[in-house]
Amino acid sequence: MTLKQLFTLLTFLFVIPLRPQADPLSDKAVISVITCGPGTELYSSFGHSAFRVQDRDRDIDWIYNYGTFNFNTPNFYGKFAQGKLLYSLSKQRFENFLYTYELENRWVKEQILDISPREQNEVFDFLENNYKPQNRDYKYDFLLENCSTKIPEVLQRVLEEDIVFTNYLQDSSKTFRDLIQENLIANSWSSFGIDLALGAVIDRQADYKQYMFLPEYVFFQLQHTRIKDKPIVLRERTILNYHLQNRGNYFTASPLFWLGLLFLFTATITYIDFRNEVRSRVLDVILFLLTGLAGCLMVFLWFFTDHTATAQNLNVLWAFPLNLVPAYYLLRYKGLPNWLPLYLTFLLILLLIAVPVWALGIQIYSPLVAVLLITLGLRFGFLLYHTRKIESSPL
Repeated sequence: MTLKQLFTLLTFLFVIPLRPQADPLSDKAVISVITCGPGTELYSSFGHSAFRVQDRDRDIDWIYNYGTFNFNTPNFYGKFAQGKLLYSLSKQRFENFLYTYELENRWVKEQILDISPREQNEVFDFLENNYKPQNRDYKYDFLLENCSTKIPEVLQRVLEEDIVFTNYLQDSSKTFRDLIQENLIANSWSSFGIDLALGAVIDRQADYKQYMFLPEYVFFQLQHTRIKDKPIVLRERTILNYHLQNRGNYFTASPLFWLGLLFLFTATITYIDFRNEVRSRVLDVILFLLTGLAGCLMVFLWFFTDHTATAQNLNVLWAFPLNLVPAYYLLRYKGLPNWLPLYLTFLLILLLIAVPVWALGIQIYSPLVAVLLITLGLRFGFLLYHTRKIESSPL
């Protein structure tokens, strides 16, 4: 990690505690919603949202940020992996918050809310009360409860029936996966990894309010939100106008390149094995081991964590967890077990099932999975042929 990255991380996470204020805001106060553009790292690919409260008479210029967590939490990495990590509302000076985005060359936009002084104080009081140590923590959920969803949630709870979120997306029919992939680079490890980790639950169509799990759509929604028959946004302004550069990656570092190499390597070795009536044990161990480990991770995320987006992950049709069993057997013994032909037939059936699952939209796989399906189908088919025609033949 470079010094700049370390400073950026510390600036983002370290928030100087500020004493909650009980006094009301002055008539000159302004409350706005801040939307920040994406960064180059995966954790920042989806942007960010926060509240800003300004009151020059009281020397207030604070950011209320629902997207922070404590690295010193006991069993931090275990809780993060299991989806049990608590996120918190933090408060910091706006200039400190903004400096992070200057370092990362990320755009920052502000939407000033056209609400009355009474409503401003109600929002302010809500945020101050929410910032108290006993109230600030909440259970994070990528799709349902994050820094972005907190913006409309707070406004709805404070302004109640006065605020109306207009459906401006009548002609849109995007799924959660579609919305997630809008923020990722095609043919990147981030895009590929997210498609592998997230299950069929994210392939349902999102309604217009559910779009607001992404900061950009909070920004768009506020443009179409009204309060007491008037637009809630008084005006918008761009605070930082940076545009990210070099978000792409070299083709030789992309998953398509490496999966293509895996297919060519597997096809070449399989052809040589077929011609010579032999079997390359190392290749088989690698394929069974990799798919088995991937499948175990998917099952763990599905059944043993609180992550809602990783449920019903049908990638296990090709990344089958029990592939670790033949991987162990082939690594330890030279011969093939008697049960392997039946097991290979079962795996080939699973690969065939994955095709209509994908085609019918039950779960949308990464396009790169097509390369894996062909690779695994080719090798498993050869192994089935080999075990029946070669190793089972009498000497």
